[in-house]
Amino acid sequence: MTGRAAWHRRAGLLPLAYFAALVVLAFTHPFLPQWRWLAVHILLLGGATNAILIWSSHFTAAILRVPAPPNRRAETVRLFLLNTGIVLVLTGGHRGVAGAALVFTAVALHLRWLVVRLRTALPSRFTITVHYYAAAAAALLTGIPVGAWMLVTDDALRPRLVLFHAHVNLLGWILLTVLGTLLTFWPTVLRTKMDPRAIAAARTALPTAITGVVALSIGVLAAWPMVAATGVAVFAVAVLLTLLPAARTARNRPPESFAAWSIAAGAGWLLVALVLDAHALITGSDQLANVLFPLLAGAVAQILLGSLAYLLPMVLGGGPSLVRERNAVLDRHWPQRIAMTNGALLAMQLPVGSHARITTSFLLLIALLQFLVPALRLLITDRRQPRVPA
Repeated sequence: MTGRAAWHRRAGLLPLAYFAALVVLAFTHPFLPQWRWLAVHILLLGGATNAILIWSSHFTAAILRVPAPPNRRAETVRLFLLNTGIVLVLTGGHRGVAGAALVFTAVALHLRWLVVRLRTALPSRFTITVHYYAAAAAALLTGIPVGAWMLVTDDALRPRLVLFHAHVNLLGWILLTVLGTLLTFWPTVLRTKMDPRAIAAARTALPTAITGVVALSIGVLAAWPMVAATGVAVFAVAVLLTLLPAARTARNRPPESFAAWSIAAGAGWLLVALVLDAHALITGSDQLANVLFPLLAGAVAQILLGSLAYLLPMVLGGGPSLVRERNAVLDRHWPQRIAMTNGALLAMQLPVGSHARITTSFLLLIALLQFLVPALRLLITDRRQPRVPA
């Protein structure tokens, strides 16, 4: 085991542990009055935020050619603060406020780390990706205090604060990170060259996305539906600016793996969710209920699982043959998994009865387990090393 492989073997268990918690929640939710809130925060604050802290640090070091640290102590501290905070937030009440403070501290330390690396690194073609990460961290640091405030108060402003907290954290923290990562990650997953216009598109998309998040935030706080919907539309333009070069790349080298198709399907659901969000903000319908499921299960979860399916076999090392073998394990039955997941997601958007929703929910759970079980086995039991020729 190399030092990097050993670190990622341990750190990679963190987001998978939160996906395992979602499986447990699926069977116990009838006994939990706040299970929807728990599900959202287990996925976003637990799974996605851990993955972002781990992998944005990894990509930043690679992009900026940062020398390998002598140890992982600082990163370990950030992850310890983050996960201690998450556990406290999930318990709710005043403990949740203390937990939010710990999460805030972890993300602030992460942002400081990013800024220091940007200031000291040599110029790179892909520095724009790290700017995405810094902007995303700043967005989360804006959304966390609002979430902490809502844990202990319930006043007339709460509906607006809920919308602000959800949108800033989702679009600002999660999706800005996704958009910045796709620049270099998507061609890597497809094992092909980057579209020559991708870097210019990313540089244009970042200020566009930030403008959209700011306009959306002002609109929901001031109860200006058209301003909020305009912010979503501007953010959608940034998404399209990012996805067009990605689509041209995929046209030259079509996806052929679970990782690639899961990310592509997630990008499609992201566009659907943004359209639904803009419509809900304008009409004042049940905004979060109609938007969160396609955005979380359709976009965020699929992009996250697809990314992990590619990254985990790679960072564990062992040489090309072992990496291909691990990829094959995580790709097993991938056409069925992709079709079943997205068919179930589509069915959940239709006006079906409760029994049909339960059935489709179980299909999503089965697809999650088809990834989660081999991924956990890979991290826990597969410790093989490359064969040394005699």
